[in-house]
Amino acid sequence: MKKVFFLAYFFTSFGLIAQIQKVGGSFQYEEVFIDTDDFQSDYLEKMEGSLAELKSPSELRLQIINDLGYYYHTRNLTKALLIIEGGLNEARDMGNSYWEGRMMVSQGAILLRMEELDHAQSVLTAAIENIPEKESWLLYTNLGYVYERKGMLGEAFSYASKVLEIGEKYNDPKSIAMAYSDMSNLFWKQRKFEMALTFGLKSLDLFEKRGLRDLDYDFTLHLVGQFYVDLNEPLKALSYFKKSVEFGERYGFYNNLSDSYIALVNLQTDLGEYSEAISSGMEALRYAELLDNEFMIMRSYLALGKVSNASGEYSKAVGYLESSLANIKPNFGDKFQLGMVYEELSKAHENLGEFKQALASSKMSDKLRQEVFTKEAEDKIALLQTEMEVAQKENTIKLQQVELSKTRELQLFYLALAIVAIVFLGLLYIVYLRKEKYSKLLEKRNQEKEYLLKEIHHRVKNNLETISSLLSLQIATIESPEFKQIMEETYSRVQSMGMIHLSLYKKGNLKKVEMKQFFEELGGFIVDTFDAESRIDFKTEMEPISLDIDVAIPIGLIVNELISNSLKYAFPQNSAGRITVSLEEKDASLLLNVSDDGIGMMANSFSKGTGFGRELIGLLTRQLDGKMTLVNESGTAFSFEFVLNKAA
Repeated sequence: MKKVFFLAYFFTSFGLIAQIQKVGGSFQYEEVFIDTDDFQSDYLEKMEGSLAELKSPSELRLQIINDLGYYYHTRNLTKALLIIEGGLNEARDMGNSYWEGRMMVSQGAILLRMEELDHAQSVLTAAIENIPEKESWLLYTNLGYVYERKGMLGEAFSYASKVLEIGEKYNDPKSIAMAYSDMSNLFWKQRKFEMALTFGLKSLDLFEKRGLRDLDYDFTLHLVGQFYVDLNEPLKALSYFKKSVEFGERYGFYNNLSDSYIALVNLQTDLGEYSEAISSGMEALRYAELLDNEFMIMRSYLALGKVSNASGEYSKAVGYLESSLANIKPNFGDKFQLGMVYEELSKAHENLGEFKQALASSKMSDKLRQEVFTKEAEDKIALLQTEMEVAQKENTIKLQQVELSKTRELQLFYLALAIVAIVFLGLLYIVYLRKEKYSKLLEKRNQEKEYLLKEIHHRVKNNLETISSLLSLQIATIESPEFKQIMEETYSRVQSMGMIHLSLYKKGNLKKVEMKQFFEELGGFIVDTFDAESRIDFKTEMEPISLDIDVAIPIGLIVNELISNSLKYAFPQNSAGRITVSLEEKDASLLLNVSDDGIGMMANSFSKGTGFGRELIGLLTRQLDGKMTLVNESGTAFSFEFVLNKAA
């Protein structure tokens, strides 16, 4: 952990106070939310006690003043500003430009939250020259907030992009997480909720990997909860709000607590829980008033006005919304929030029949919205987003190149070791090389054979497709029904064989065919050929089983004939039904079953048609040393048993 050490002579007596401990002859400070988060909400009071003991000028004292002032802005802005201004004077008296810059960043953050936007911008800009680039992410984050509050979303996004660039350059997960969090908030303000959620979750992932529950992690939890509210996922939203409130109460983050309760108002309002929403709004207002933050007070009254509108209490809504407007300064910069106040005020006046006031509020809301959501800002954000994504891809490529370079260096190292081994092993290594050469030659030949076999299957598949195409063209010109049926059956058989070769070529296994998938594809093809998809339910009731091609092709042709036969004869007058195929291995045999629930063998007879199909099935069954059984009950079922060693 990073710790700051100072010699004991700075202190006359000092025990264990807050995060400062005496170790041997020196003192060490564990930075809050940097080195540790293992403390409770009284950590600021303990730090104040520590500061009272640190009377001599030192960097440790300046560091504690800065942390104390910065984190006090989560509870009382006026006190926080006084602490930082005192620290700023001390840093200047010591001539310490680094801590002067750090104090100015904290001062800017506080002024921003006190609605002194121009003053905050001036202070933050002046601090740039005193802060090392590696640590400048907090400065640019707050400059982005200034522009966000001024309604200049494009400029705000450019600062978030700069923070991301700094984080990636120095591999700092905290600054990257902050950049993603700020980008998510800006996307949300543009009502791009899906994009906002994507960036918010990326931010939370980085915060959680960092392992410290700090102010910004807490705020991002609140943001993601709000995104889920707008995406109509209230249960997910509630879980994030609960986490945010839990951490806010533990560490006394009044600003985040006010934010989270405002978001809860929106959620509870959407769910119709109006009394709970009012209670949440009052909690938000309580924390905002403790914080003495006019912006949060203004937003709390806005939330109360929204829930009052939703519950039909329009007079109360007007009162809350006018209180919201009363808590802003003349130069209030956040046109987004101000526009929302006037939008709700317009609704309340309209429902009270006060149409003149409603119209005036509506016009003001539209004017403010147009000033915030300009096409220029949207285009700038889109451009910056594209540039950011390109930069991330380029960075990924660079990292891959570095890894590749390391891999090559490692390969060269192993090559050098191999050369040394050659020198020491001599003849033994030569024998090894010969064996290796023979092995590679054998592997190469196997690969060539495999390639040739794959090419054969590919060409057979192509030739069968050509034959199928020729048959299809020929069928279209045949007028004789009997001859046309013969050609269609031939076309189906060619397609069946072609499917097997296609399966071998595509799946990479050049010797075996997975029969369950093959039957499903074959059955689907034949049913489609007969234009029977809507009335015939084709099923394969079997587990996956792979067969050699010498077995797969005959079985495939048998199944092709039987499915075609069922479709032609088992379901007259386009009646509906089911055809089922199964294949299993049992006791050194292959058991094939093809059945339908059609009209049965009395009508579904092999005597119909050309008779070639019956002869083909018999020939193929004998080829596999099998036997066929016909069951003519509740349809027709053909069962085959093939001796496995002959079939294989």
